[in-house]
Amino acid sequence: MKKAIVNALIINEGKQFTGSVLMEDNMIERVIHDKNQAEIDLSKYDVIDANGKLLIPGVIDDQVHFREPGLTHKASVFTESRAAAAGGVTSYMEMPNTIPPTITHKTLKNKFDIASKDSLVNYSFYMGATNDNIGEIEKVDPKTTCGVKIFMGSSTGNMLVDHDEALSNIFKYSPVLIATHCEDEATIQENTARYIQQYGDNIPIHMHPAIRSAEACYKSSSKAIELATKHGARLHILHISTARETELFDVRKSFNDKKITAEACIHHLWFSDADYNNKGTLIKWNPAVKTTADREKIWEALLANKIDVVATDHAPHTLDEKDNVYTKAPSGGPLIQHSLLAMMDFYKKGTITLEQIVEKMCHNPALLYQIDRRGFIKEGYFADLVLVDLESSTKVTSNSLFYKCGWSPFEDYTFQSKVHQTFVNGQLVYDQGTIVENASAESLIFTR
Repeated sequence: MKKAIVNALIINEGKQFTGSVLMEDNMIERVIHDKNQAEIDLSKYDVIDANGKLLIPGVIDDQVHFREPGLTHKASVFTESRAAAAGGVTSYMEMPNTIPPTITHKTLKNKFDIASKDSLVNYSFYMGATNDNIGEIEKVDPKTTCGVKIFMGSSTGNMLVDHDEALSNIFKYSPVLIATHCEDEATIQENTARYIQQYGDNIPIHMHPAIRSAEACYKSSSKAIELATKHGARLHILHISTARETELFDVRKSFNDKKITAEACIHHLWFSDADYNNKGTLIKWNPAVKTTADREKIWEALLANKIDVVATDHAPHTLDEKDNVYTKAPSGGPLIQHSLLAMMDFYKKGTITLEQIVEKMCHNPALLYQIDRRGFIKEGYFADLVLVDLESSTKVTSNSLFYKCGWSPFEDYTFQSKVHQTFVNGQLVYDQGTIVENASAESLIFTR
């Protein structure tokens, strides 16, 4: 049966209006403003009365680590895609640092095969770059693969690309967008050695941003931009974490004219180094959460459109793994179930508008990656939709989490809104705290 979401406050393309969205099969059939509601014959539809709730396009998260294959004691496509649905995320792009790493077309196909069976929301996967797999990168299909990921600093999985010739060839020959993790490895190794000499393995966690320093981030990000400019490559720099890096991006260019774009992540917008005292290794990420001043500059850059996308870098580890001395506690944490709610809290504080949230989390990822007919509430687009209740709250408890790792850095926090329902390709997959096992997810297609 056809579906109709009526009486919603629709946020789309910089506008708010009360209206209805009609769905047929997996597509948006019509978008109707309130003044034209009388022309709908609702007898043909399964009607969902939004009753003033927000209706936005499904969130597209361009940076997640779902840990499959090889690390499924932490997470899996099955578990984390359900957490995504609970958070209003209807599409994700997953990173290559699994076991084995996604650095060949065989390992890439394996991930797509897993997702086709187990993912509750739409998906794509990055081909990982190494010092010697340029042949695999050159054969990437731009229609089906979201991008190539380069670790320009080592992180979880140690897929470091540190040979200048290899980097140059990737920027020169990649047929798809290049997404980079930018931290200068030599700087990090030098800092790490110095702190180990002083503290041994038990380095105080608040030293993490001194080891994974602002200098390391800027040096690597500026190098990536230099390479992209030289070769005319399409570059997207992930998880900007420093004030100085924000100076690298040009606000004078319109979004559609940019060949170099940037992402901010929820943890760098929410936390600062003051939080290490309470959160410890639970907020140990690479790049590190840094100072309040860095956080403020990231916000300024986001609102000024120097930074184009908000994502999560969702990267679960078990609590046993995180509860360790500094040198043994891995970096990363789970975020995807609460990323949209975190941004809604910033809206309620007056930091950002609803229209800007939708732009940074829904519209821009779709445009940046050239995703086919997603990220907008438009007739003829896929019906990836989220209803958000701004009048309800969400208390984060261990029992409410869909993550396999079973914990969240937001535990015991109460968000001032609630994800009410999530639709993927027209099918209800999350309903007021309950996962609905509607197998409707699809592989993302790109119109490059």
